[in-house]
Amino acid sequence: MSTNTAPGLRRDPPLPMRLKLSALWASLTFCYLYGDYFGLYKPGTLGRMLDGGGPMGPTSQGSLLFVALLLVVPGLMVFLTLMLPARATRWSNIALALFYAVFVAITMPGAWWFYLAYSGIEIALCLLIARLAWVWPRAASI
Repeated sequence: MSTNTAPGLRRDPPLPMRLKLSALWASLTFCYLYGDYFGLYKPGTLGRMLDGGGPMGPTSQGSLLFVALLLVVPGLMVFLTLMLPARATRWSNIALALFYAVFVAITMPGAWWFYLAYSGIEIALCLLIARLAWVWPRAASI
């Protein structure tokens, strides 16, 4: 019988790195979705959309494709982080998380407070993803 733990405490096994990273990508995706959803409540937003204004200027097939691809990647990373080989997972997590942190930071100037709050959280999640992927331990040599 172990004397290292107090009675009544639950044992909490460590989570695999892939699961941590995947959960962070899921959290990031939810922040993007909710931030964009709440953005629809800004006065004039829906009117601009009805008049053909998009998230990056006039709405076009190209601009909507760009935004769709930009937003689908974090959602796909939830799955890809669990499925890609470890080396590819590590480097894709580092590269994409840093890319998204910079992209979000670029979109922050002049934004409403709710968007700044989401952006700060999104950048923190991206930096945590990059950090965890960077320090991902190597397999023990046998």
